[in-house]
Amino acid sequence: MNINKNYQNISDSYLFSTIAKKVNEFASNNPDKKIIRLGIGDVTLPLCKVVVEALKKASEEMGIKETFHGYGPEQGYDFLKTKIQSYYKMHNVDLKLDEIFISDGAKSDLGNILDLFDVDNTVLVPDPVYPVYVDTNTMAGRKIIYIDANASNNFLPLPDKSVKADIIYLCSPNNPTGAVYNKEQLKLWVDYANENKSIILFDSAYECFITDENLPRSIYEIEGAKTCAIEFCSLSKMAGFTGTRCGYTVVPEDIVFDGVILNKMWLRRQTTKFNGVPYIVQKGAEAVFTPEGQKEIQENLNYYKENAKIISDTLTKHNIWHIGGKHSPYIWLKCPNNMTSWEFFDYLLNNMQIVGTPGSGFGKNGEGYFRLTSFGSRENTIEAMKRFDSFLK
Repeated sequence: MNINKNYQNISDSYLFSTIAKKVNEFASNNPDKKIIRLGIGDVTLPLCKVVVEALKKASEEMGIKETFHGYGPEQGYDFLKTKIQSYYKMHNVDLKLDEIFISDGAKSDLGNILDLFDVDNTVLVPDPVYPVYVDTNTMAGRKIIYIDANASNNFLPLPDKSVKADIIYLCSPNNPTGAVYNKEQLKLWVDYANENKSIILFDSAYECFITDENLPRSIYEIEGAKTCAIEFCSLSKMAGFTGTRCGYTVVPEDIVFDGVILNKMWLRRQTTKFNGVPYIVQKGAEAVFTPEGQKEIQENLNYYKENAKIISDTLTKHNIWHIGGKHSPYIWLKCPNNMTSWEFFDYLLNNMQIVGTPGSGFGKNGEGYFRLTSFGSRENTIEAMKRFDSFLK
């Protein structure tokens, strides 16, 4: 029996596990100091009321013979898919119900979708990048090439026609930088993918933070995307489902490679390896897309956006270069005084008891940068920025 030796090519510890270890060590040695966590992208506000009521009702249904639900469709119930279809229609995107697949989150499907592709395919990812894109392909043994995202291109790299890639990862609004592609920029990527017969894996988990109507919330707003792009989205940040787990993946029927329709391949994969998202959770997710749900969710999103503004205003006051925050929960800043990412992490933890995420954890181009999130409480965000203000003076 031989193990998959590709696992030896990834770090022993996931980025956030390393951060947690450092923070726990500091906390045990300094029990009297309050640590404010602005690092990991977990939400802090509870589920909105309409979602909780839907979860309660669905739970009660499961206790009654006539309304009990056992195995459901692996690709999701139509009652939820119909709501998502209407949500896309609000942004001028038409989808077929069979193109929508309910999942337990974008992270899972971003890794699982690789089942459809040969290991000989070349993968293109931006640097810095969400580690899951790199690690899942390294585990499979694929060749990975990087395209530079940096301050000179506002951390929004564009395709290089001299580079040939089969699988392309894009994330907009971006994790970790918070940068957002406009329609013209995404059109360049769509044209590149169609010309090279490549596939774009488009992570739109943070689309709900976009407020500018001129910025695309879905890659399918771009002409030609339905023949080359698979889109992944999540209710984790939109509706606080980080602990409830629900998302969706869109695989258009028009994507065909080697005469095979990828939509049918994905359906076959899901019906073999996935038993679907629980009925109770899908009923809660359905409530997210009701008018009441959207109203309550927008209040939560506005809360996080105000936190981002508080962080951004403090950094601006001290002339610290940063992007993100406006259409994203993430603020990507240049470490002061030419500190490395981990030096700044240690400085914040030891001096201000603030936890962020070192940019180097997202790739070599992240070195010298740092990510803060707006997902903390208002009180903690204000206190953290007061500490920032005090020390940076």
